[in-house]
Amino acid sequence: MRFSIFPRNGRFYDLFADQARLLVESSETLGDLLEHFQNVQMKTERIRQIEDEADNVTHDIYTLVNKTFVTPLDREDIVALAQRMDDVVDHIEATATSVEMYGIPAPTAAASGLADLARLQCIQLSRAIDVLRHKSRLKEILLLAKEINRLENEGDSLYLKANAKLFDGELPATDIIKWREIYNELENSIDSCENVAHVLEAIVLKHG
Repeated sequence: MRFSIFPRNGRFYDLFADQARLLVESSETLGDLLEHFQNVQMKTERIRQIEDEADNVTHDIYTLVNKTFVTPLDREDIVALAQRMDDVVDHIEATATSVEMYGIPAPTAAASGLADLARLQCIQLSRAIDVLRHKSRLKEILLLAKEINRLENEGDSLYLKANAKLFDGELPATDIIKWREIYNELENSIDSCENVAHVLEAIVLKHG
């Protein structure tokens, strides 16, 4: 009988797929909130619900790790992947909450642009998670991770320009503080996506 380093416990991959779905939904909802600035409270509440769902999935993964004798991936990689994916949703939720809490009258083009970069990253992560359960295709993840890293670099540039622009006009100091926090959370969302990609790259290097 041939032994596989990838035991067939599909439940882990199903849970990761659930997390990936929530990543995409939260990023798309945030993008919609900032692109079509209507029903802000309703959209923010939906993102909070998604964040709660993501927390539950993360907890389910931790529980499954503790109950499973032989896991399909190294335990530390499973835990790291679950945590890093949960971080993305946390920062997306923090962005939406800040927009609502501060009573932002209208989004900036930079905020919409940063949210869209996070959305594109989440789509790439979802594709990578779909590939993760197929050992013969693992190296495809490296190309997806490369695109996620490229989007992160693009986000860095836009983030720096957005912060610099805050001081170009005559914005009140309180508004500058509000927007800097929002931009920081958007940047954290983008950086968190890259952190997920790094965990996935490490998994590929071990098993690909």
